[in-house]
Amino acid sequence: MSDHNSTRRARSLRQQANLPERKAWETLRQLRKGGHTVRRQVAIEGLTVDFAIRPIKLAIEIDGAIHEREDVKLSDTERDQRLRNAGWRVLRIPAETAMSPDRLITIVRREIARHQNT
Repeated sequence: MSDHNSTRRARSLRQQANLPERKAWETLRQLRKGGHTVRRQVAIEGLTVDFAIRPIKLAIEIDGAIHEREDVKLSDTERDQRLRNAGWRVLRIPAETAMSPDRLITIVRREIARHQNT
C-alpha cells in the first residue's frame, strides 16, 4: 500500500472510529502531559494500528467482540507477529476496558513504565 493510500485509509478509519476507540482516544491523549505523544490509526509495516507511541514502539489495539472469532484471532496473531518482527510491542485492550478511562490509562502507563525500565 502506498503512503498516500495509507494516509487516506488512516483518515477514513479516524472518521469511522467506534465508541470504544473514541473513548480510548480521549483517554490516551492525557499521556501527552507525561511526554508521550499518542497517534491514532497509524500505518506501520503496511498495517494500520488503532494507536501508537512511536518513540517507544508501542502499538495499542482496541479489540471488540469480533476479535473473539477464531479467524480474527488468527489474523490478530499474524499482525502482532509482523509488528513484533519490526521491533514493536503490541498491547491489546478489550473494548470494555477502553471504555473505562482509569483502567485504560493504568494499563498503558504500566506498559510505558515497563519499557522505561528495560
